[in-house]
Amino acid sequence: MTPVLSARGLQKRFGAVVAADDVNIDLPAGQKISLIGANGAGKTTFVNMVTGYLRPDYGVIEIDGKDIGRRNPREMARLGVARSFQIPQLFLELTAAENLICAVAAARGERLSLTRRAEGGGRREEAVALLDRFGLAAHADRPISELAGGVRKLVDIAMALARKPRLLLLDEPTSGVAAEEKFEAMERIFNAVASDEAAVVFVEHDMEIVGRFADRVVAFYSGRVLADGAPAGVMRDADVRKYVTGGAR
Repeated sequence: MTPVLSARGLQKRFGAVVAADDVNIDLPAGQKISLIGANGAGKTTFVNMVTGYLRPDYGVIEIDGKDIGRRNPREMARLGVARSFQIPQLFLELTAAENLICAVAAARGERLSLTRRAEGGGRREEAVALLDRFGLAAHADRPISELAGGVRKLVDIAMALARKPRLLLLDEPTSGVAAEEKFEAMERIFNAVASDEAAVVFVEHDMEIVGRFADRVVAFYSGRVLADGAPAGVMRDADVRKYVTGGAR
């Protein structure tokens, strides 16, 4: 079966800094893969190349067997690649539903107009349904500026799902989320994504989150993949313990 994502021989440099050094990763549909590594290890560079925000210097990126290594973010989104950011990209003055309505319209290729109700055409119903998948329907008419950081994260991810992506990339989904809420937040995310059978890549520093939610872990160091496999095996790897987890079990 053709993997949803196939990255082969990816290389990326910023001057003397090697951000990606012969990175090879295949990701099948439905798998949850966590990228771990210290800041600057190459995780976000990989995500940015896959989503079109950076172009690799060398190598090939394929989505469902199609070479997409030279596409821009909008083209990547149309091909079924979606992402959320470490800092949620939301309109603070709009409500949660209104943010989702914008995402729904963009996913449909529709332009919102000052002369037509944005909520029309079934857009509000679809927006609220997306919020409901995350247990957030009660927040639909609250401005983003009033919502807690963890809720904003979930709204941002809900917007990414408006396109029904084949591949979803999450940049530190628990960053800024209260410690007592992080496990519930991840449960909501993966329950919401499950019905779409999307492959999910999430960058994470919290090893408890990684161990509980990842099917597979890829550890980065200095732009290279140190280890790739089941969470327990990767966490026991000597190089991962030395360069990534600092000996944490």
